[in-house]
Amino acid sequence: MWVKRDVRGWTASRPHTWYPIARRKKRNVFLHVGPTNSGKTYHALKRLECSSSGVYCGPLRLLAWEVAKRMNKANVPCDLITGQERDEVEGSKHIAVTVEMADVTTDYECAVIDEIQASFFLFQMLGCKTRGFSFTRALLGLAADELHLCGDPAAVPLIQEILKVTGDNVKIEYYDRLLPLVPLDVPLGSFSNIKKGDCLVSFSRRGIYDFKRQIEREGKHLCSVVYGSLPPETRTRQATLFNDAASELNVLVASDAIGMGLNLNISRIIFSSLKKFDGVETRDLTVPEIKQIAGRAGRYGSKYPVGEVTCLEANDLPLLHSSLNSPSPELERAGLFPSYDLLLMYSRANPKSGLHHILEHFSTNSKLSSSYFIADCEELLVPKIISCSFIFEDVRELQQNSFHHPNHEDVGLISATPIKCVTVRNFEPGRGAHSSLISRQECKRERQALVFKVAAIIDELPLGLHDKYLFCISPVDVDDDISAQGLVQFAQNYAKKGLVRLKEIFTPGTLKVPTTPTALQELESIHKVLELYVWLSYRLEDSFPDRELAASQKSICSMLIEEFLQQHGWQQPKPRRLLSQEKPSLASRRKRRIV
Repeated sequence: MWVKRDVRGWTASRPHTWYPIARRKKRNVFLHVGPTNSGKTYHALKRLECSSSGVYCGPLRLLAWEVAKRMNKANVPCDLITGQERDEVEGSKHIAVTVEMADVTTDYECAVIDEIQASFFLFQMLGCKTRGFSFTRALLGLAADELHLCGDPAAVPLIQEILKVTGDNVKIEYYDRLLPLVPLDVPLGSFSNIKKGDCLVSFSRRGIYDFKRQIEREGKHLCSVVYGSLPPETRTRQATLFNDAASELNVLVASDAIGMGLNLNISRIIFSSLKKFDGVETRDLTVPEIKQIAGRAGRYGSKYPVGEVTCLEANDLPLLHSSLNSPSPELERAGLFPSYDLLLMYSRANPKSGLHHILEHFSTNSKLSSSYFIADCEELLVPKIISCSFIFEDVRELQQNSFHHPNHEDVGLISATPIKCVTVRNFEPGRGAHSSLISRQECKRERQALVFKVAAIIDELPLGLHDKYLFCISPVDVDDDISAQGLVQFAQNYAKKGLVRLKEIFTPGTLKVPTTPTALQELESIHKVLELYVWLSYRLEDSFPDRELAASQKSICSMLIEEFLQQHGWQQPKPRRLLSQEKPSLASRRKRRIV
């Protein structure tokens, strides 16, 4: 039973008290709100450039990278720190970070939180059930004299309500779109109507590559591609090639990842559909999603200042037009998740409770104000240890080195990949133990049961609370089997030996250019495992000593994926050259440079 010393009730109801350094300040908070391409982030960054010290917090590594590059170009030394990379500049007093890396213990003159509004889009940020708590933490915890928040007017009422108790001064600055966004009355129709500067939006990897092939088959254009599971380095390169006026890649095929503020010179957005599968069901896009994506068309100061937007099919046009003319629904609540210090306090008050029990109790028993919700513990109660497609044999087998003694009659292993796999039973989402079809609700319940079982398993490992918490918050795609298995092996090896060598799970020298969509997806997953190793190496440096090897192999993954993108699609015919005159491929050149 939970003992009476539990202090969670008053703590969770007053989350602003979690950040005493910020509460010592009377912050001046500026809300820069308006649609896409309205200049709101530009004005916030200009103030950051003029400050004596500051931090930029963005939702994507690419945005942090762009800001660091901009600041350094303006002769304002700026570090770049994300979960997987550190680029420190001598004499820097400014830093660009992904929002999860925001330091709430350092004083700044100026802080900027970008895209805080994207409440109903992609990660849903402040209102996101799994990631939004990072934005809430930055909003409440950044100890800055000036705090600049950039986003949509839909976030204003909630932010005002949250900041009532902090004593901060709040000022709202509204912006209009600098140049118009024109919704067209006719659909694209044929792919022969694609023109330079177009961006065709699809909501699946398969759709993206299918559309890329169809566009290039017309023989007029070459396409860059951008979607979420591409390595960040590859996404950056593809976006750069599309923006480059001298590049042959003058059409973009992308997912909704482009809606998160990437700077792209897009003339016209074309929705392939206004429906998407969100992991649970196929549904219509919401008003904020449509507006966020459509708003990427047209960019002030580019060769396409006036943006256009249309659909592939005529029957989607009414929803497009009505959405663009509708206001976004207001945010109602912001996400919370306990910090390690809070968990440690609860653990000391309840020494017999494991991490799983603490998080579960926090989720179900916290007393919250109407402005908050607890982050979705189905995604955060250590589900990162395994994806919904797999289930461990049992705790004892895990502890008895099951990785090296599989029962081949009862396991499913992913083959033909350099990642050495975990022993698991086959489990397919939507199917029961006997492969009979089950309902969506049953599948969800079964998945949730798996999550809680895995949370219990991680508690059985001989790890301290801090280490368990670290693995819990690690950046792993819970729906990616290979990357989830990678974390399993990292956690198990760390618990067993305190030292995790990369070669125990990954075989260097086995990477190659993918030749099929399945092979491409596996290579993207391998990249995620290597990124995870780098992430852990920055937090457990002595125990994960192979950071340089992981980083070099990660770079090779990116090069090989780019090679795939170059090879699969229409290529302009070129005169044949003698074999001795042919240049080595991008991947082979990269391999020779890496020892």
